[in-house]
Amino acid sequence: MAHPLSDLRRGSTPAWLGLAARLIVGGVMIAAGLIKLPDPAASIESVRAFELVPASLVEPIGHLLPPLEVVVGLALVLGLMTRGAAVISAVLLVAFIIAIASAWARGLEIDCGCFGDGGANPDAASQYPWEIARDVGLLALSVFLARLRSSRLALDSLLFRPPVVPEPTPALDDLNEGSLP
Repeated sequence: MAHPLSDLRRGSTPAWLGLAARLIVGGVMIAAGLIKLPDPAASIESVRAFELVPASLVEPIGHLLPPLEVVVGLALVLGLMTRGAAVISAVLLVAFIIAIASAWARGLEIDCGCFGDGGANPDAASQYPWEIARDVGLLALSVFLARLRSSRLALDSLLFRPPVVPEPTPALDDLNEGSLP
C-alpha cells in the first residue's frame, strides 16, 4: 500500500499548493464581489472616487466589477478554466494595485472599496500599504496559478483530461503481425 505522503514525494506539492492558491484567491474574489453585488450604487461611487477613468466608464465598470469578481472567484474555487480565471484575476489585481497606489500618491483619502463601500475615509493613507501588500500577495498566487499545469480537486482535470489510450496487449500484437505462438 502506498504511503499517504507518496503523492507529495512524487512532486505533486505544486498541485496541492495550487489548490490552496485557488481557494485563497477565489474566496477573496467571491467575498469582494458578493459584498458589492447588492449595492451597485456604492460600487459605482467607489470607482468614481479613484478619479482614474473617464466619467462615461465609471458606471459600466462599477456595474461589471462585482459580478466579474464572483464569476472569476467561482471558477478558481471550482478549478474550472483555472488558467484563464487566474489571468483575469491577475489583471484585476494589477488594476487594483495601480488604483490604490495612485490614490495614495495623489493624497486621496478614500476607502479602496474592495470589500464594500468606497468613498471618503480619513484613515485611508494608513491602510493603503496593507491593501497593496494584500493585493500583491494575491497577484503572486494568481501568477502561480496561471503558470501551473494543474491543481488538485479541480474540475479542469475531469473535463479536460486527455483521453486514455489502452496499451496494446502482446497477444493482439502477435495476431496483427500474423505470427502465432
